[in-house]
Amino acid sequence: MVLPIVAYGDPVLRKKAKPITKDYPKLDELIDNMKETMYGAYGVGLAAPQIGLPIRLFLVDTAPFAEDDVFTEEEQDALKKFQRTFINAEIIEEEGDEWAFNEGCLSIPDVREDVFRQPKVTIKYQDEAFNEHTETFDGLIARVVQHEYDHIEGILFTDKLSSLKKRLIKGKLANISKGKIKVDYRMRFPLQKKKR
Repeated sequence: MVLPIVAYGDPVLRKKAKPITKDYPKLDELIDNMKETMYGAYGVGLAAPQIGLPIRLFLVDTAPFAEDDVFTEEEQDALKKFQRTFINAEIIEEEGDEWAFNEGCLSIPDVREDVFRQPKVTIKYQDEAFNEHTETFDGLIARVVQHEYDHIEGILFTDKLSSLKKRLIKGKLANISKGKIKVDYRMRFPLQKKKR
């Protein structure tokens, strides 16, 4: 089932998410619904806060980036195959010189800005079966993981912009929270006026 994506301005996007256990109600169904929601919105990642749940769960599937011919064949292959569910993730280390990449977010439609992040991330997490993993990712995969991880920490990519950039997009962000935007996927707007 496709779920509505929570828009910028909703307080749930600012909460530090809580860990979950194996007995979280209907977890498999939730993960399936999140995948359907992410693919339906042409996203490469989706975190539980974006569907209104302040829990430490996010998905990443970088396959859409594999279409981009700026990457080597090897990189494209890695992007095509990368699909993960991260539960109770904790970043252990971020390394390397920061690099800029144009990021967007399903909760902040029509806003794309260059964001600086470190190119390498080591993260500890549990998969759908609650098996523990510690893995290191780099490049674009690391970036998507960092972006989604920020969501479970209550951080949005717009927080990483300069104060000038933040001022320039302030009006756009206000319109998003009021629902004054056209999107081709289901959204829930925090400040949208109810029709009488």
